[in-house]
Order: sequence, then C-alpha cells, then structure tokens
Amino acid sequence: MTELLEWLQQIKTTLETTTFPLGQSAISVWSILYVILVLFLLFVFTGRLKNIIIRIVARRNPDVGVQHAIATIARYILLTIGFAVVLQTAGIDMSAFTIVASALGVGAGFGLQNLTNNLVSGLVILFERPIKVGDRIQVGEIIGDVIRVSPRATTVSTNDNISVIVPNSEFVSTRVINWSHNDRRVRLHLPLGVSYSSDPENVRQLLLDVINSHAGVLAEPKADVIFKEFGDSALLFEIRFWTSEYITRPFDIKSDLYFAVKKTFKENGIEIPFPQRDLHIRSGGLGAQQPES
Repeated sequence: MTELLEWLQQIKTTLETTTFPLGQSAISVWSILYVILVLFLLFVFTGRLKNIIIRIVARRNPDVGVQHAIATIARYILLTIGFAVVLQTAGIDMSAFTIVASALGVGAGFGLQNLTNNLVSGLVILFERPIKVGDRIQVGEIIGDVIRVSPRATTVSTNDNISVIVPNSEFVSTRVINWSHNDRRVRLHLPLGVSYSSDPENVRQLLLDVINSHAGVLAEPKADVIFKEFGDSALLFEIRFWTSEYITRPFDIKSDLYFAVKKTFKENGIEIPFPQRDLHIRSGGLGAQQPES
C-alpha cells in the first residue's frame, strides 16, 4: 500500500512539473487534468440542478416553458461562474485567454457567423419565449412539438416520432406558426359543397349534428356552419369548430368528420355534386371567307 501511494505521488509530481507556456502562465499537465475533471463534474452537477429547479418552479408555475426557461438560464449562469472559478483555482491566469478570445472574435467574424447567430437567437428565445417546450409549432415544412430548447438549436418532434433539429436562428429570422402560444385550443375549418337542390337550413343542421357528436370537438366555443357563397356547381359551406385534443393530429379529426358527413348526407339524400360546366354552341358564321380573285 505504501509503495502504491509513493507511486501515485511520484506521478502527481511529474505531472505538476511538466508545464506548457500560456501567455505569462505556465500550465502543468496536472492543472489541465484537474480542469477537465472539475468541468465534467460541473456539467453533471448543473444538469441535475436544472431538474431540481424545474421541480421547484413547477410548484408555483405549471407552464412547462417557463420552468425550462428559468432552469436553463440558471444553468448557463452557474456554468459561466463555475468555469471562471475552476480556472482561477487551477492557477491559470485569466489574462492568458485574451489571445484566445481575440482569435475567436476573428473566427466569429469569418467562419462562425451561423454559430454566433444561433447562440444569440437561443438567448432571445429563452428570454422572449416566442416558442417554448410543449408548444405545437410550424416552421417551414416542419410541424411538430417543441421538446427541447438548447443554446444552438431547438428539437422538434413530428407526428411520425422523428426529431428534427432546427437552428435557433430559424425561429428569429423567419415566420413561425405557434399553434399553442396562448393555449392548446385551435379552430379548424372544413370546406364542402352540396347540390343546388339541397335545403341550406337542413344542410346546416345536419352538419352541426355531425360536428357536435364528435368527442374531439369542444363544446365551448361552439361550432358553427357558415354559408360561404353560391359556387359554380354547388352551394359552398364551411364548418368551423374548436379542438384541443387533436391539435397534434388535425388531419385525423378532419378525416373522421368527412366520413361522418358523407354517411349523413347519403342517409338524407343530399348530393355532393361533381364540378359542372355548361357548353353553348352557336351555329353559323363559322365558315372561312374565300379571297376574291
């Protein structure tokens, strides 16, 4: 046992005496290993502390987005302070990093514009909270739920259980549709047409009966049916209803309702017409005049 301790002490002494110049400081291998180990423990500690903060905030505010925003900002602050403390306790002169910081500044100006843009956009998202964890969003062709907001990118889970990593700058510089920014209720629209021989009042009542019988349609606000216009070959209606359960699956509830409407119309003899066009042919005046000789 004594020989093992002496051997370990000898290794430590060797690591402490092996140094590398960094500015006006001499950095030993032992200091580098110390910094790596403590930073690793710092990341693990702040990660667990973030979960504790989320649980504490959840007692006062049920909003998942607020919980994650506060916990993430607190973790960033602790990591920044911890990083500075670790470097100081390791005997590393902070002024030695001025050269590194200058080099990073030049790199950010030339090759790291996107990374810097995404990091700044991540801070904007955390403070302004245009999107938050749990929101149903659409950015470009991507539709899904926000499951994680990190400094560089946001993770969106689609209905196909595919995680899409979206750079944070996309949410700041482009148009984003947030379906649940205020709450989880959304209003959906179903257009349809019936033949001119149908009674509009009867059609309206049948549609309301179909809509209100679906479990996914909210009772408040109430669903309604509007008579949009007289179309070329049909009377055009639009069903408008609210749902919160199907915010992630709007096409499912639309499909259910279209099936039910088709069945109800068939039972009540209401026709959904094909597009029609009237063709009028005028006779005479079609012959070509012969040129005079």
